[in-house]
Amino acid sequence: MLLPVNVTLGVVLAVLLVVAVAVVALARLGHARAVAVAGLRAAVQLTAVSYLIGWVVSAVPWLLCFLLLMFVVATRTAGRRITKNRTWWWASVPIAAGVVPVVGVLLLTGLVPPRGLALIPVAGILIGGALTATVLGGRRALDELETRRGEVEAGLALGLQERDARMEVARPAASDALLPGLDQTRTVGLVTLPGAFVGMLLGGASPVQAGAVQLFVLVALLAVQAAACAVVLELVACGRIHRVPLTPAEGE
Repeated sequence: MLLPVNVTLGVVLAVLLVVAVAVVALARLGHARAVAVAGLRAAVQLTAVSYLIGWVVSAVPWLLCFLLLMFVVATRTAGRRITKNRTWWWASVPIAAGVVPVVGVLLLTGLVPPRGLALIPVAGILIGGALTATVLGGRRALDELETRRGEVEAGLALGLQERDARMEVARPAASDALLPGLDQTRTVGLVTLPGAFVGMLLGGASPVQAGAVQLFVLVALLAVQAAACAVVLELVACGRIHRVPLTPAEGE
C-alpha cells in the first residue's frame, strides 16, 4: 500500500492544503478561497465515493446511474466554467461526443468489461479529460472572440459567414486545450509516471502490463480531448455557447 490511511495522512493533507491556500493568497492569484473549497470538497466527495462504489458495482442499474451522475456533474462544472448564462448546458455535447464513442468501442471490443470496478475508473478518467478539454477550449475561444471582436466584424465585412468569421479567430486559441494532454503523453515515463501506471504496479501487475494500460489511457484521452475540443469550438463559433446574448445580426 502506497499511503497508510491514518491520522498522520490526515494531518499532512491538511498542512498541504493550508500551504496551497497561503501561497495563492500571498501571491495574490485570486483563488485562495476556491483552492480551500476544492480541497475540502475533494475530501468529502472521495470519502463518499469510496464507500458508494463498493455498493453500486454490484448492480447494473445503479452502475448506470452513477455513470450518469458523473456525466451530469462534469457537464455542470464545465458549462459554468465557460459561461454563466443559460447556454452552459451545451457543454454536455462536447463531453458526450468525446466519451460516448470511446467507451462504446472499448465495451464492444471487450477491452473493458461492463463491470463497475473496470468501467467506473475508465469512464471517470475519460470524462475528466473531456471536461478539461471542454473548459479550456470553450474559455479560450470565448476570451479570444471578446478580445478580437474587431477582427470578427472585419471578416463579416469581407463576406465571411458568421460561423466562419468566429472560427478563424477562435480556432488557434481553442486548440491550446490539447496542449496538457499532448505534453503528458509526450513526456510519460520521462517526466512523470501517471496514476494508471503506478496503480497497476501497486496492484501487482508487471511493468509491461502497467505500461500497456497507461498507453491505452493516454491514447484514449487524446481521442476524447480532440473530439471535445473540436465540438466545443464548433458550438462557440455557431453561437450556441456564448457569454452575452447575440444580436439578431449575429445569428441568434
